[in-house]
Amino acid sequence: MDVKTYSFVPHGDDRGQLVALEEYKDFPFAVKRVYYIYDTLEGVVRGHHAHKCLKQILICVHGSCKIHLDNGHETEEVLLDKPTKGLYIENDMWREMYDFSPDAVLLVLASELYDESDYIRDYDEFKKFIASKEG
Repeated sequence: MDVKTYSFVPHGDDRGQLVALEEYKDFPFAVKRVYYIYDTLEGVVRGHHAHKCLKQILICVHGSCKIHLDNGHETEEVLLDKPTKGLYIENDMWREMYDFSPDAVLLVLASELYDESDYIRDYDEFKKFIASKEG
């Protein structure tokens, strides 16, 4: 599986650090929606879905969490534990976010507005969807 991560360049001095992100420069899409996940209780797994069209960049801006990715054929686990590391998730990718540290804040930059019809929330339906695209 070809998992793509981005390293964002921090700019800092004695006042602290700043990371600025620009669409199409620091990641490959225009941002239409931003949200973040925090105060996730121990043992909780988020996600459990794929998207037909939407693409995302996930950045754990504080703390850490793990991301389970599944393209229908292979799986991979990615640790997000730096505010300068972004995980690019293409469409057609099952994702689960888990093992959140108590202080974790997971920022998500999304390529599309919220659209429930873009979600695939059942893993068996996801596998059928992937098979149908492969012909």
